[in-house]
Amino acid sequence: MEFLSTAKLPFSFLLLCIATSSLNQVFAAEVCKFPAIFNFGASSSDTGNFDASLFEIKSPYGETYFHRPAGRGSDGRLVIDFLAQSLGLPYLSAYLNSLEANFTHGANFAEAAATILPPPTVLPVHVGGFSPFYLDIQTSHFQRFIPRTQFIRQQGGVFASLMPKNEYFGKALYTFDIGQNDISVGVTANQTVEQINASIPNIIKGLSKNIKNIYNLGGRSFWIHNTGPYGCLPRTLTDFPSIEKDAWGCAKSYNELSQNFNHKLKEAIVQLRKELPLAAITYVDVYSVKYSLISDAKKYRFEKPLVACCGYGGDYNFGSVPCGGTVTENGTDIFVGSCEKPSTRVNWDGIHYTEAANKVIFDQISSGAFSDPPFPLNNACLRND
Repeated sequence: MEFLSTAKLPFSFLLLCIATSSLNQVFAAEVCKFPAIFNFGASSSDTGNFDASLFEIKSPYGETYFHRPAGRGSDGRLVIDFLAQSLGLPYLSAYLNSLEANFTHGANFAEAAATILPPPTVLPVHVGGFSPFYLDIQTSHFQRFIPRTQFIRQQGGVFASLMPKNEYFGKALYTFDIGQNDISVGVTANQTVEQINASIPNIIKGLSKNIKNIYNLGGRSFWIHNTGPYGCLPRTLTDFPSIEKDAWGCAKSYNELSQNFNHKLKEAIVQLRKELPLAAITYVDVYSVKYSLISDAKKYRFEKPLVACCGYGGDYNFGSVPCGGTVTENGTDIFVGSCEKPSTRVNWDGIHYTEAANKVIFDQISSGAFSDPPFPLNNACLRND
């Protein structure tokens, strides 16, 4: 085999190779060492706030990994769990959970059923209610969290070691995964697609405001998920059986809502980069990854991607009795449990994803292939100047 001699190569090409090699070495060396994560969002990243504050999450939730309910809307771990694990950090304790909480390496302020904007109705309204802990409340909790944790550290004692160091707040990764419930607000209020689309700029404005608030409190590295395909949820497909479907069986117009939300979010992040010059802001396209779990299910060894694993009734295994509830049929009480193999399913309970799906989502987005700028997770502190 004949090898190409460097003597035969143009000098400009050699310079390019040297420069590229040097850049790759510098980039590889600049791995971000995040000492903590502070997360804001809704059920897709809630590790126990909803369970601690509003309603207990019962079996079979948590059965796959924790082997018990663990405050998560899944059979096991969430994307935020895999994210923390990949950075060498413990799973995030929920801010509202007063039992066994350890905030040394961050805290989770996300709450299931949370919205960006103040919700029109709040739980415990069982039909159409949302969490009272919307994003403004979550970030206000964080604002108070900073001085309180530092006071506890200064006082010493048994709880001091459970609080983050002051320097962690400037070096931490700030993650956001919220917005789908704001679309749901319009859907449950029977608004038209046009009306919901018209509300999206104001929703995005609310998210931008809170990112700026965190920046003003010292946050510098932001990892922001867009919203997933609302039209592919078993709940959506059950509620609107006659809606126009796309090639993969998802509700076309509701997925277009999600896409419009994501388009506006990406525009807002471009503007935020101009307004927050010290921030490294990564836009993460989870929509594309989640949709691929539906459109290319066999590639990931998933089956029945539009059917809930844990549920009861109908084409999508989603009905009026939720996962973990009891339904009476012919005088017999039937426990609404999970499918035989949750690891082969995309959707857990009609709204949330299985641990297996969450793992695939994390593996895809952590590489940077679905990010703007296209940096992997461990380079999320770098600005694309």
